[in-house]
Amino acid sequence: MNEDNARFCLLAGLILLYLLCGAAIFSALEHPFELRARRLWKQQLDNFTQRYRVNLGALHTLLRQYEEANGAGIRVDMLRPRWDFSGAFYFVGTVVSTIGFGMTTPATIAGKIFLIFYGLIGCAATILFFNLFLERIITMLAYIMRWCHERRLRCGGVGVMSSKEETPGEEDSLEDWKPSVYYVMLILGVASIVIACSASTLYSSMENWSYVDSLYFCFVAFSTIGFGDLVSSQRQQYESQEAYRLGNCLFILMGVCCIYSLFNVISIVIKQTLNWILGKLVCSGRHQRSSCSTRRHCYRDGSVETVCDSETDAGAVADGVYVGRRMSGEMISVNEFTVSNKVSLALLQKQLSETAHQGPRQSYGHQNGFSGGVGALAIMNNRLQETSVDR
Repeated sequence: MNEDNARFCLLAGLILLYLLCGAAIFSALEHPFELRARRLWKQQLDNFTQRYRVNLGALHTLLRQYEEANGAGIRVDMLRPRWDFSGAFYFVGTVVSTIGFGMTTPATIAGKIFLIFYGLIGCAATILFFNLFLERIITMLAYIMRWCHERRLRCGGVGVMSSKEETPGEEDSLEDWKPSVYYVMLILGVASIVIACSASTLYSSMENWSYVDSLYFCFVAFSTIGFGDLVSSQRQQYESQEAYRLGNCLFILMGVCCIYSLFNVISIVIKQTLNWILGKLVCSGRHQRSSCSTRRHCYRDGSVETVCDSETDAGAVADGVYVGRRMSGEMISVNEFTVSNKVSLALLQKQLSETAHQGPRQSYGHQNGFSGGVGALAIMNNRLQETSVDR
């Protein structure tokens, strides 16, 4: 079994274990509440039928009819129309963003068929938008981190010349500096928290939700889970209604973009953790050796990847350039991530490092018409490029 297959199997096993643990925890937390709700509902039905002398079968028929009307947007309390233009616009927004709250669904056959084709194109275009947003936010963060690093060097007296006449010490310090993906993850995490807390303040005041419920809704909506138990901007009237609906759309848009970017960066950290676990497993299987051997992988473009399984010997080769050793306590740099994740989401990190050094951003497919990217888009582009080379 090669390294990629081993990583895939390890990840699948860990996800299965994660699902089992999550199911056990949620079952312990929510199942007692479900049983109490069932008992209470049965008691209320019995009391109602005895008090008003209503046939239980007829009451069940009425309740089923109400469930059908509920699916069409009919509620006991007055809510905004579901299929006027503003309601339909809110619906298509939840479709293309893959949030899918579920409070509004097409009831006609023509509407269901149209949704299939509409969602196919809309979801694909939105995923492309999220990837392009991620690429630009990473570029912006790279410039900001480099500017902060240069300012710290100047304040420390490393470089006192102008930017056009940098001293050799400052130039070496900037060249050796490698932005860490952990800083990117921290910045995106803080931005997501700020957006979620600000939006929760708005929702708790406008929707009369508790602050915890508002935070819960923000995560469910921003991560595109979209359960639909809580949905914003559904009442018929609000104070400052137009301003609230505009703010609601902006918060959801910014939240979805930030959480999507954060998920991509976290996935890189998870993959690096899997590589570390695999390295430890390989090391544990080798007896009477002080350090693990170095594995070298050659790629089509002539570049060489060197992966060291030893924790203290973390030198690496990225595109044929030695990027130095990393002490065990130092955070993993973007270059080192790129080494261990060659054709993967680590293209995001490679872009981050190249942008920070203001170097040329290489495209994997100039000769074949395929452009680079990030996330799932990067994997697809590289596979297309490799296929084109094979042909």
